[in-house]
Amino acid sequence: MSGESFPRPDVLERICSFFGVDARVLLEPIENLRTTTSILTGPTLAEFAGAGVENLPEEVFPSGFYRFSRRSFLDVSQFVVGIVYVFRQGSGTFVRGFELREAMRQQGLRDDPQPREFRGYIANQEDGIVAVVSRRNDMTNTFNYLSRVPSFANNFWVGYATRTVRESPTATRVERMVYEYLGRDRSKVMTAARQAGYYAEEDLLPFHARLLQPNINFR
Repeated sequence: MSGESFPRPDVLERICSFFGVDARVLLEPIENLRTTTSILTGPTLAEFAGAGVENLPEEVFPSGFYRFSRRSFLDVSQFVVGIVYVFRQGSGTFVRGFELREAMRQQGLRDDPQPREFRGYIANQEDGIVAVVSRRNDMTNTFNYLSRVPSFANNFWVGYATRTVRESPTATRVERMVYEYLGRDRSKVMTAARQAGYYAEEDLLPFHARLLQPNINFR
């Protein structure tokens, strides 16, 4: 308060994350800060698209790591198994992950981390959650819907993923998808990360295969 000391960068990040504020409130005069409003939570959409994006309860969709599986958009004979991280920042809930290297190579794209990374925001719905996910520079987008399903540990969600691409005779744009909550158990997370990749139907985890219903057309 006297201006004689300043928090370390990691402490500053924790302070700003806890209060949901920009670090500039401690770095610049208040009068110099521009007031910005999120498109989704601004006056035009706050009661519509913005209604579910803030303060998503942990019990509805907890933070931590998830293993997901779905049929490949590019090769319907294979299934994609990967891992994503869900986290809270301020009042929002976000998801972050990386495309499979093999998927990038199939599309003739670079397979280093930067172009592989995707991020998105998660919103609460009446009977589940939705995630709008983009690759860097908004190169591609997917819309995901997930609803919790009964399971022994109450840790599975099933729904679908859609790609925002043109119709193609050799690829699909909508596929069923399963999320399995792993939490922050390092052993589980590392094992799931090492197992990420393309799988044949018979090699999927049994409960994932059951929820994906690969022999039933998606509707």
